[in-house]
Amino acid sequence: MIEQFEQLPNRQGTRSVKWDMTDKVFGSSDLQPMWVADMDFEIASPIKKALIDRINHGVFGYTVTDSHLNQIVKQWLERRHNWSIEADTIIYSPGVLVTIHMAILTQTDPGDKVLIQTPVYPPFHSIVKKHNRTLVTNPLIYNNGRYTIDYNDLETKFKSGVKAFILCSPHNPVGRVWTKTELAKIITLAKRYHVLIISDEIHADLIYNGAKHVPIGSIDQTIEDQLITCFSPTKTFNLAGLQVSYAVITNKQLRQDITQALSDYGVSSLNTLGITALEASYQHGEAWLDHLYTVLHRNRQLVEKAFQERDEIIPIHPEGTYLMWLDCRNMGLEQTTLNQFMIEKARVGLNNGLTFGEEGRGFMRINLASPTTYIETGVNKMIKALDAKVNKV
Repeated sequence: MIEQFEQLPNRQGTRSVKWDMTDKVFGSSDLQPMWVADMDFEIASPIKKALIDRINHGVFGYTVTDSHLNQIVKQWLERRHNWSIEADTIIYSPGVLVTIHMAILTQTDPGDKVLIQTPVYPPFHSIVKKHNRTLVTNPLIYNNGRYTIDYNDLETKFKSGVKAFILCSPHNPVGRVWTKTELAKIITLAKRYHVLIISDEIHADLIYNGAKHVPIGSIDQTIEDQLITCFSPTKTFNLAGLQVSYAVITNKQLRQDITQALSDYGVSSLNTLGITALEASYQHGEAWLDHLYTVLHRNRQLVEKAFQERDEIIPIHPEGTYLMWLDCRNMGLEQTTLNQFMIEKARVGLNNGLTFGEEGRGFMRINLASPTTYIETGVNKMIKALDAKVNKV
């Protein structure tokens, strides 16, 4: 199994966003892509076998989710996250973002305030704006290489009339895994000001030793009526192209609203192979996942060690996700110039920090979910380019 994590698959020519869109995104195809949040690893063998078996069946008519699938999801949440839910509180959609779109459409009105915690996953910004809601930000506090929540500002914003809050837990891109205490404070404020929490927990399974993901819905049952919690196996098991996710919604009316909206927009059924992959991953994918943890931990250490003797780039220690946030402000470059430095000098394609919000200015995001030798090559390119910059000065 370990070979799956040591060999770099050839993804070029597969219509891969990460590999086949480099020229369009970065203006060059001759660089090392380390951006989009998917993995350069082959999926777990049991998942692959389940997909092949389903394909060999040869018929791909309309496919339904059922109580058996609900039980598999329920058992996963209990086993991995110590959260016991009722199976009938689960709904399915092609993706977490789809569910968030439906939540904003059905639970808020044009002009309503929707809050996000910046710097954060770019689609959170665009979802709010595309639906003509008012974007409100609660910038995270960055101090000594660690991000925390500004609760005073959060309360002020909630009190101003925020209707919904899109929570990123674990947080992309800063890598924080919010503690039970931190989440409990959010719950207290949300209840006080009647704010709907839409919790994106797609990275829930990708946690490093020393941290523990706590589903926000597992903390306090009194928040259940104003909570939508979104999950997916796609980040965990590298299945993004199969488009499958689910949400836990205890409030019956809220659940019906989202389900109806999905139907109204023509997304009431899932990809047949996505259902197959969800079932197989949660039943037979854990051994593969254990190996993945080992590789991600090694890659995280590699990057941190590579930059520990330098001050131009400071890696932010991630507690979760397979992403790493890089503080590049000491390089003294304006954001456009910083982005071009990575592309033209280091020849690596990273995510531009500014796309995560103004608080991302001076930062870049790197994807650690590739073979260790690939990560090492990319980091060495960055260090070589930094050395050349210093020598030139």
